[in-house]
Amino acid sequence: SPPEEVEDASQEPTKRDRSHLESTLKLNEEKPADDVSGVLQRLRKIYHSSIKPLEHSYRYNELRQHEITDGEITSKPMVLFLGPWSVGKSSMINYLLGLDNTPYQLYTGAEPTTSEFTVIMHGPKLKTIEGIVMAADSARSFSPLEKFGQNFLEKLIGIEVPHKLLERVTFVDTPGIIENRKQQERGYPFNDVCQWFIDRADLIFVVFDPTKLDVGLELEMLFRQLKGRESQIRIILNKADSLATQELMRVYGALFWSLAPLINVTEPPRVYVSSFWPHDYHPETHRDLFLKEEISLLEDLNQVIENRMENKIAFIRQHAIRVRIHALLVDRYLQTYKDKMTFFSDGELVFRDIVEDPDRFYIFKSILAKTNVSKFDLPNREAYKDFFGINPITSFKLLSQQCSYMGGCFLEKIEKAITRELPDLLGSIGLGKKPNVLSCDVTGCGETPKNRYRKP
Repeated sequence: SPPEEVEDASQEPTKRDRSHLESTLKLNEEKPADDVSGVLQRLRKIYHSSIKPLEHSYRYNELRQHEITDGEITSKPMVLFLGPWSVGKSSMINYLLGLDNTPYQLYTGAEPTTSEFTVIMHGPKLKTIEGIVMAADSARSFSPLEKFGQNFLEKLIGIEVPHKLLERVTFVDTPGIIENRKQQERGYPFNDVCQWFIDRADLIFVVFDPTKLDVGLELEMLFRQLKGRESQIRIILNKADSLATQELMRVYGALFWSLAPLINVTEPPRVYVSSFWPHDYHPETHRDLFLKEEISLLEDLNQVIENRMENKIAFIRQHAIRVRIHALLVDRYLQTYKDKMTFFSDGELVFRDIVEDPDRFYIFKSILAKTNVSKFDLPNREAYKDFFGINPITSFKLLSQQCSYMGGCFLEKIEKAITRELPDLLGSIGLGKKPNVLSCDVTGCGETPKNRYRKP
């Protein structure tokens, strides 16, 4: 009878052709990898000689919890998968890497299956690495994760796979967001860990299932953490072939409606509508559209891989700008404190006055008067109350005292890195890549630049 036939068919669903994956991601090309080691060495040298001294001297790491390790400077681009549980994040990674029916496929299923942060990276043979081992290896870029505690490291796992794509990119699968679960139940600071990965991701896929759109508090919290990273976000409406066209249109509208308050940018993130798993699309759905969308997403991924050096330099430069502003602010707080102190003053009271109401002393306004400081880059005033709570103002030196006869001044060195050295390094990559369109690089003629990394 017909029902039995259907059952037989469902036992062995037809697999989709993977040739577009191979060709779009250039997996079969035997081209030599770009020689970026020279550029990376120069970038590392600029960071260590011009940015790190100021960062250490003014304890920037305690303000932003963001120390850049050598592993991070040399790491591959990172693609982060976020979203509610059971939307197909793990299935999507299995599909992109062809891990289905291998011993190393990520667990998938209707219930919340991924409870760990899983890092999928390149290795000579298939093997699993414990989180504790990953964090202990300073050559990897994951050693700073130790600060989230042993409970978290037990929830971190690495998988090495000998796959061509992973030679150029690293994937991170995250536990699904469960709207009715409290943070404490996870046993580690889930949001802080997410923020750590968000800060370092070159591309962030936020995946949704059109059959169950649930935008609740935990997802709202996540989008708040994604602020300023809009140019890296791609929204994926997965399992799109499980709905009829008209229904899919409604869901697409509903998704934007629920996300609109969370993403207030003029240019909304790109949304991809498709079905990312190895089985063939459901009959009577828009196969052509879904395939085109999938190829667009793969091209997007390729773009990020090809722009890895530009993105890395832009990221270090953005970090340097933040470090410089932080140093200028601490210097200004210290100068104000010294001006207000008299022989009879109580230092703690004087400084409490300044920290409680920095505007009365024009601390933030005076920084804006400096060259190249945008008001949008200024950190939160409240953060400095906490910062000075841990780091007494008297433990810092003025910027004018941070100079040496041989080494020059810290501030001058970081300004030189921001305005000259890092842009020159960026230019040297452009020269190597496109020798024939140099004039267009300068004048900006022709197409808009392909680099999607924009300063938040």
